[in-house]
Amino acid sequence: MCDQMKQAKEIYRLQKELEKEKIEVEEDGVRVIVSGKMEVEKVELNPKITKEEQELAVKKCINGAMKQIQTNLAQKMQSMR
Repeated sequence: MCDQMKQAKEIYRLQKELEKEKIEVEEDGVRVIVSGKMEVEKVELNPKITKEEQELAVKKCINGAMKQIQTNLAQKMQSMR
């Protein structure tokens, strides 16, 4: 039971630590910032590219940031073991 409490506290600590992180990804002059809670915080578009290019760049940025957050979480979870 004590081990489960320690593990729960460690998971809570990691969760709070991740919430503070911000991941910034840029693609074709489009910049997206995503929080560790996987919430998009900011999107900056590039007016020099077409609407379609902007849409693709935003999609790539968000997907890249989410992947990076998941990787960070997995690494931190492995360090708990």
